[in-house]
Amino acid sequence: NKKYITGFKNHLMNNFKKLFPFIVPYKKYAYLNIFFNVLYALFSTLSFMALIPMIQVLFDQTKRNTTMPVWEGIVHIKGFLENYLSYFITISTDKYGVGYTLSIMVFVIISIFLLKNLSDYLAMFFITFLRNGVLRDMRNAMYKKTLDLPLAFFSEKRKGDTISRIAGDVNEVQTSFLSILELIVKEPLTIVFTIIMMFTISTKLTLFVFIFIPVSGYIISLIGKRLKKQSTRAQQEQGTFLSTIEETLGGLKVVKGYNAENYFNNVFQESTARFFGLSNSIGNRQNLASPVSEFMGIMVIAILLWYGGHMVLIEKTLNGASFIAYMGLAYNILTPAKSISKASYNIKRGNAAAERVLEILQQENPITSKIDAVEKNTFDSEISIQNVNFKYDEESVLNRFSLHINKGQTVALVGQSGSGKSTIANLLTRFYDVNEGQITIDGIDIKDMNLQSLRGLMGLVTQDSILFNDTIKANICLGKLDATDDEIIEALKIANAYEFVKDLPNGIYTNIGDSGNKLSGGQKQRLSIARAVLKNPPIMILDEATSALDTESEKLVQLALENMMQNRTSIVIAHRLSTIQKADVIVVMQKGKIVEQGSHEQLIALNGTYNK
Repeated sequence: NKKYITGFKNHLMNNFKKLFPFIVPYKKYAYLNIFFNVLYALFSTLSFMALIPMIQVLFDQTKRNTTMPVWEGIVHIKGFLENYLSYFITISTDKYGVGYTLSIMVFVIISIFLLKNLSDYLAMFFITFLRNGVLRDMRNAMYKKTLDLPLAFFSEKRKGDTISRIAGDVNEVQTSFLSILELIVKEPLTIVFTIIMMFTISTKLTLFVFIFIPVSGYIISLIGKRLKKQSTRAQQEQGTFLSTIEETLGGLKVVKGYNAENYFNNVFQESTARFFGLSNSIGNRQNLASPVSEFMGIMVIAILLWYGGHMVLIEKTLNGASFIAYMGLAYNILTPAKSISKASYNIKRGNAAAERVLEILQQENPITSKIDAVEKNTFDSEISIQNVNFKYDEESVLNRFSLHINKGQTVALVGQSGSGKSTIANLLTRFYDVNEGQITIDGIDIKDMNLQSLRGLMGLVTQDSILFNDTIKANICLGKLDATDDEIIEALKIANAYEFVKDLPNGIYTNIGDSGNKLSGGQKQRLSIARAVLKNPPIMILDEATSALDTESEKLVQLALENMMQNRTSIVIAHRLSTIQKADVIVVMQKGKIVEQGSHEQLIALNGTYNK
């Protein structure tokens, strides 16, 4: 048991330390929160102590004292305060009557309660800035990390799971994990101050209470044990059903076209059913925390009533007013104790979420620019791929692959699916890194080049024209954010896209919908080409840019590609003959190796794989 608790504490503090940099920018709010929490704890305790003289006046139990007490140092503070209070009550009652004294007492009590609640509000007011600031910064950090991490990371992780972490888990960290801050200051201080006051009223009674508190604490801790494990499973399940939603929306045509609504509905409902079970289990355990701690508290209070009553009525070692205030103080411990037990469950949930957030934030990114990376903004002579081996996980894709591309050449890569054509595009842009061998541009290894300047040299047109839910202008400007409208229209003309764009209601300011779904396949592809044209890079990579098009669109897109490829170095990955006939060199690939290369005429004459 001890081992488990120590392990959990270390683990918790470890996660908290890792999240600490997010708290640092908001530390002034943390300090203000602590300051007002200290005041809250102080006034919370004083509010019960103020009841003692009030009750004594009510029941006329104040001993008469007409001499002003003398301050004899901090050691005798308790005696000084008691004497000063009895002196004040005696003098003001003699002078103005008991009604006046009572109203002064009531005013003091109201003031203390007001200050207590004001301190509580201000403590919460400042912590809100900290919590929401941390939430914002964490989301930003996770999104930035998502943009930085290589493609390989997301081929293993489902998109929905990542979305769930950025949306749900970060929120859970904010609401649950940061309640540690409340836990460290407000509740323990309230308990400490209350206990000090309880000792000043009666040491004997307080020691008696302390025998029972650890027992109730142990019972409460038993409930929270399984909470973290279940929370992790619930958060993973949330990732699963968010992935299902994301995939369903992406592939709605297929779902409907194959009458697969019921299948997907069942997959989704099974996931939400599991989430339902886990959430109920977590919720019920959390809900148990409060009643159990309250019941334990009442048990302690009941024992107090019995033993304290004995001291007041039989032993006569405690006066009635002090005992009533003491009972109030004992109950004052219950609320923070209850909050601590509740917050400790929250922290277990928050800790599970913090782990999922940190898993992404601490993910090593293997594809980055070196510290002394070369900035290269021009392409002068050649691209060279030398003896490259590459595999995705365990599956080998390229074996000792070598290829030389001169500036201004158009090189076409052809071969069956899975022969490694698209892999070459992924390696040139460093979406993935080679396992062995090297790729150089003008003799510089691309691993030694600044990643942004490397990608700045390349334009990419992919098989799926990837567009965003924004205007045509915003989609085309990605490679050159400061482009003028005229430059955009020029790029659209080269890409044979202006003819349909000019007829749209708002021209280049027309929103094209989610993934550009308001446009046809050919129109989307021509916009992708316009985007590459506007960027105007020296090297073009066309990854099966026409494979998804009909013949009519293909002609227009083909023309657009030819316009674009003039005076440029182009690497064309293609299935269709029309795209590759005009290439300077055609490279025929099979299972990650080159089997033939040459011009269209030479390869036809060879009567080999290409001809077939």
